[in-house]
Amino acid sequence: MLVNLDDNPHLQLRSLVNRLFTPSRLKANEEFIQAFSDELVREAVANGSVELVRTIATPFVTLVIADLLGIPAEDRQKFMDIIQDAPPPGNLDGELDLNAEDHPFMIMGGYFAQYVADRRANPREDILSELANALYPDGTLPDEMAIVKLGMFMFGAGQDTSAKLLGNAMRYIVDQPGLQDKLRADPKLIPALIEEVLRLEGSTKQTARLARRDTKIGDIPVPAGTKIMLSIAAANRDPARWEDPQAFKLDRPKIREHVAFGRSAHTCAGAPLARVEVRVILEKLLKYTSDIDLDAEIHGPRGARKLNFEPSFIIRGLAELHLKLTPAAGIDLSPSGSSVIQKSAAVSPSPEVPAAPVSASASGYSTAGTKLAVLLGNPGAKAVLDQHFPGITSDKRIGMAKSMTLRAIQKFAPGQFTNEALDAVDRDLAVLPAD
Repeated sequence: MLVNLDDNPHLQLRSLVNRLFTPSRLKANEEFIQAFSDELVREAVANGSVELVRTIATPFVTLVIADLLGIPAEDRQKFMDIIQDAPPPGNLDGELDLNAEDHPFMIMGGYFAQYVADRRANPREDILSELANALYPDGTLPDEMAIVKLGMFMFGAGQDTSAKLLGNAMRYIVDQPGLQDKLRADPKLIPALIEEVLRLEGSTKQTARLARRDTKIGDIPVPAGTKIMLSIAAANRDPARWEDPQAFKLDRPKIREHVAFGRSAHTCAGAPLARVEVRVILEKLLKYTSDIDLDAEIHGPRGARKLNFEPSFIIRGLAELHLKLTPAAGIDLSPSGSSVIQKSAAVSPSPEVPAAPVSASASGYSTAGTKLAVLLGNPGAKAVLDQHFPGITSDKRIGMAKSMTLRAIQKFAPGQFTNEALDAVDRDLAVLPAD
């Protein structure tokens, strides 16, 4: 993934990411952020309470990154469901097979594989087409799987960290005496709040590197080949750098020098988006309320809070945060207009990619017209696949492509799925009996 690359591979992929975060694109995305956050917050305040993490933060940031990446409207609810049911990155509650076909990245990868193949075959005036057909700085066309992995990474990294940052910020707003009143009186202080929360409770605890040559960290020798965990959380509370590092200070000098978003070549490309997401929704929550508090029945009283953090060695974030919301006097909480989600769903679905002609056969199966999942579900077809591509039916990585045909998968692995091999598979599929 992008975060683990260096040198030219990192530079090449990073150039594609930078296309998404231009000022004009972020400005257009902020219009969506403003409308969607307004809708979510109005409803929550009207109800008088809300569970912030799952009800607002996760769906909010998921749809924001989906909007930025140009995920088709008809697929956005599916992505929200995948994220909602997924364990946190760096999950500590049992092992998680990254190649399992039910892993969220594998499921999303299947969608991105179809998007990239479609947009390269049938480019349109949309963001996915631009990303799928973008060239590296040296003028070469990226491998399709590189674009798929980039989309998966951007989606996964872009939604979870921002959602957790919103929950972490709300803890301080609620429990720091007088803070929420101060922010209501002067919303321009919200960016400073976000930076101090990033320092104290940044969503990412650590990142990792591999020493490529013998070096030292302080006085400790680090031989080439050593795996290094860098504790971002510790650096941001380093007493050698920060005065009174455990304290929350809204006016902390040089606060932007924290490393919550990394540094240098690996500075998070999505940092501007994360700051906008959290700022806007906090502005809405403070505007529409006169008081926000944690639900004492669930989280206990101020000074003795009971908070449940997700078990992850990567992500710092609450599993849930139940709020009590007191509406501001004179605020109209009726819906501002038709739902942003409904508007998105009303967009015409993307036209289907025309399938290649299906070879005539008793079974009706072919490498151009039959999805891999269907072939794997038929014992005869499964045996044909194993004969021509040994090990394919037990390869967990193939789960990402089960919704695609073999001819579509060929674009991602032309060396493995050659025309000659697929033609041979078609000949064997053609003699299979009908179901």
